[in-house]
Amino acid sequence: MTIRLYDTSARQIRDFTPLTPGCVSIYLCGATVQAAPHIGHIRSGLNFDMMRRWFTYRGYDVTFIRNVTDIDDKIISKSAAQGRPWWSIGYENERAFNDGYAALGCLPPTYEPRATGHVTEMVEMMRGLIERGHAYEADGNVYFDVRSFPGYLELSNQELDNLLQPSSEGETGKRDSRDFAMWKAAKPGEPSWETPWGRGRPGWHLECSAMAHKYLGSAFDIHGGGLDLIFPHHENEIAQAKAFGDEFANFWVHNAWVTMSGEKMSKSLGNSVLVSEMVKQWRPIVLRYYLGTPHYRSMIEYSEEALREAESAFARIEGFCQRVVEKAGGPVEAAAEVPPAFAEAMDDDLGVPQALAIVHTTVRQGNSALAADDKDAAIARLSEVRAMLGVLGLDPLDPQWAGESDRGEELHGAVDTLVRLVLDQRESARARKDWATADAIRDQLQQSGLVIEDSPTGPRWTLGPR
Repeated sequence: MTIRLYDTSARQIRDFTPLTPGCVSIYLCGATVQAAPHIGHIRSGLNFDMMRRWFTYRGYDVTFIRNVTDIDDKIISKSAAQGRPWWSIGYENERAFNDGYAALGCLPPTYEPRATGHVTEMVEMMRGLIERGHAYEADGNVYFDVRSFPGYLELSNQELDNLLQPSSEGETGKRDSRDFAMWKAAKPGEPSWETPWGRGRPGWHLECSAMAHKYLGSAFDIHGGGLDLIFPHHENEIAQAKAFGDEFANFWVHNAWVTMSGEKMSKSLGNSVLVSEMVKQWRPIVLRYYLGTPHYRSMIEYSEEALREAESAFARIEGFCQRVVEKAGGPVEAAAEVPPAFAEAMDDDLGVPQALAIVHTTVRQGNSALAADDKDAAIARLSEVRAMLGVLGLDPLDPQWAGESDRGEELHGAVDTLVRLVLDQRESARARKDWATADAIRDQLQQSGLVIEDSPTGPRWTLGPR
């Protein structure tokens, strides 16, 4: 068994060998909590949740760090515009992110550090970089000298002489316009912390280098994030950490975006779809299926049509699970191991689309077994399906999704009572061989968005695709 991952820094798929046998350490750039999350934000969390689950299934002890950037220019601007404390805005949106992760079934990180809680570590790193000649102070700002680090821009494959990065507002005293701020001097009315170089606040890039060092040490296995973070954020993280003396990340893994009309989903572009609104319109497990099952390096073009297709595809899986449980007369446990073809797909750069094809093939085999009244074969296929879906966090029979498929227990109970009355009328029509009336009742229910199935224990209804 060898897991292989695409390493952005190597620009190829590499065999994964952990730095510490039996253990995997992952650092994921998490939320900048200046606004509530859209589905593009949550996709990154989903992709790395599936990676983490697969490493765990393969027997590794996984340490998963996902940070929170709780101070930056946009948070400060919103604080001033809304007349609210910066920490109030940050905490409100941090909770919204965590609610979104939880709603879509992401496991909580091992640790979730906030940037503002690690100023001491940042000061230590800046002090070390200044002593080594890689950083300097100017007007209360601390900058990284990009020309002092020969490997700068290797991740993004750029040339320094072709890089244009003019000074940002307030970043005075730079020796080179391409030098980046690790620490920003305090401005009137803005939050600040004391340092040997005066009061100020963290630069975006420094915080991740410092927190990765604190929680994962000088070397760790995987650093993750969205494609948009390769430059400047991850490039600058590498420069700081390695110039400080860390080996830093062994693999760089980046997920692709969710797009709308070909543009990256972004609140600044006005094309974002908030998770809090989506979970009101779509079942969270369907959203997880939609966002988590394309390959993590493939773009997802958002559309309601694509979501409806995902809903229909998942409904076929879920319907099979429910029918077998009914046939078995009780719960069916997941198999101890996934099928070899599924494992092979997941080992190959987390090939979730190929792995999902195995799930659907197994569902079709299980449906054939049901049609042939082969109870044992149907149960065996469900056991395999549950094992595979469990690895993906998509098992509809898992307690974490209990009641979720009913879209609210109270509403389901009320609808069930009404539908049962109509189904009783249909059964009466069938009993007196009034097939026209029975078919008309079934058709009317289906037009209302219900799917009616005749089972050995009587008619059963489910909500159909939108």
